[in-house]
Amino acid sequence: MKTSFSALSGLTLIALGLSLQLTSCVSTEREVSTSSTDPRATYTPPPAGSRVRVNGKTVLNTVSATHTFSNPTTQDNFILQLRGPRILTAQAHLIVTNSKGDTLRHEVLPARALLSHTDITDAQSASVRDQEIAILQGMNNFFADSHFTNPAIPAGSEQPAEVDAKTWSALREDPSTVGFEYTGAGGAERRIAFARKLGKAVDMAQ
Repeated sequence: MKTSFSALSGLTLIALGLSLQLTSCVSTEREVSTSSTDPRATYTPPPAGSRVRVNGKTVLNTVSATHTFSNPTTQDNFILQLRGPRILTAQAHLIVTNSKGDTLRHEVLPARALLSHTDITDAQSASVRDQEIAILQGMNNFFADSHFTNPAIPAGSEQPAEVDAKTWSALREDPSTVGFEYTGAGGAERRIAFARKLGKAVDMAQ
């Protein structure tokens, strides 16, 4: 009887251990996808040896702002979300949604593109930590008011070679359009606006 009781106790402990491990994994994934962390807080890496799974879908930091864009009478949502295992190798997802929740724009940028939004002079010689802090600071400055312009096309502007005549005409005919400027991959200056006549967000410079 003692042997049977010991075997039964051992099986019970193993089953309990597996149950706890499975619960830990499920909780970790759910916490990653529904994080309640303050978007303005600085990301702190998980402690060594923790069970937190860090991968390409992990949200490291999120910043957001509201601004007129697709409709002059409502505010659209501008979101910049950093996803990846490490800040330097992460990808920044630029997402713009209207007041109804429809996605107007979803663009993916390398995290290092955010360094251009900071005062860091030489990203190559800066330490890893300094670059990480600069990227997070770049996220905080990404939706600064100075990056929004109205009208999207100032008077006297010439049509860029990469913008077709139909798009340029739709933007020029609507003085209420709002332009948003930012730095994309490779340091290229990007500018987008919403052409109401065409019903979509368009690139004005790339």
